[in-house]
Amino acid sequence: MLPFPNITIVGLGLIGSSIAHAVRQTMPSVRITGHDSDPAVRARVLELGFCDDVSDSAGAAVTDAGLVILCVPVGVMAEVAADIAADLPSDAVVSDVGSSKESVQAALAAALPGARIIPAHPVAGTENSGPDAGFATLFHDRWCILTPPDDADEGDIERLKAFWERLGANIEIMDAKHHDLVLAVTSHLPHLIAYTIVGTASDLEDVTRGEVIKYSAGGFRDFTRIAASDPTMWRDVFLSNKEAVLEMLQRFSEDLTALQRAIRWDKGDELFDLFTKTRAIRRRIIEEGQDDAAPDFGRTHD
Repeated sequence: MLPFPNITIVGLGLIGSSIAHAVRQTMPSVRITGHDSDPAVRARVLELGFCDDVSDSAGAAVTDAGLVILCVPVGVMAEVAADIAADLPSDAVVSDVGSSKESVQAALAAALPGARIIPAHPVAGTENSGPDAGFATLFHDRWCILTPPDDADEGDIERLKAFWERLGANIEIMDAKHHDLVLAVTSHLPHLIAYTIVGTASDLEDVTRGEVIKYSAGGFRDFTRIAASDPTMWRDVFLSNKEAVLEMLQRFSEDLTALQRAIRWDKGDELFDLFTKTRAIRRRIIEEGQDDAAPDFGRTHD
């Protein structure tokens, strides 16, 4: 039995289009209605054909939905929720894919009083964006974290869980505040560091921008991949999860100061112990299946 016979995806970029492709592949009888605020994106989605219907307004898109997934930047979540409020069926489950959850949960509850809201966060993505970037296997063996409010219906939670499992995801259920703290250190802080490092390299007066690009080693290349992520989305993530991000940034600053001292005073044992510890964490990530051990991060050198 299908968890939801009809779904609506609002926001048809990387995540939204990947959900549509994955539903097409795993639940081909499910009817997919899409909407995007950008007319050019709507036209491109019609060309690509991964939605059964593309509506010109968010309200029109949700009228027959059993599940509505808001795949929009967290900064406009309240605005989009308000747009669908008048047309949302009373039995529809409303979810999202945002990277911060406490602010999203509050925004949706305020805009959609009485709605069946279960926020979610598929921890998956690439540096690419737009409807052409989506692919069906994006969520395979990745975590999708559900953060249902205390009054959420258990049946709705189970259906949303089953939906994401059909798309290949592993499911974790978590308190929204705890989710935001975990993601601040595992995702948000690394992005902030990447943006800073790439910006610093670009601004160095004694090193030309051409040299930075020409002689980029693997580490810097990986930072540029992260720093190429969608700027609107990440601006909104940092602002919506500011308390957890600032807390992790303070912790990082303290650790960075300690590392600075170890280098300045030739404390090789401290450096060795830290690098040994971090190497073990990398091994655990590989063992958990969240990355692979292919040489040079799986890059080819043809």
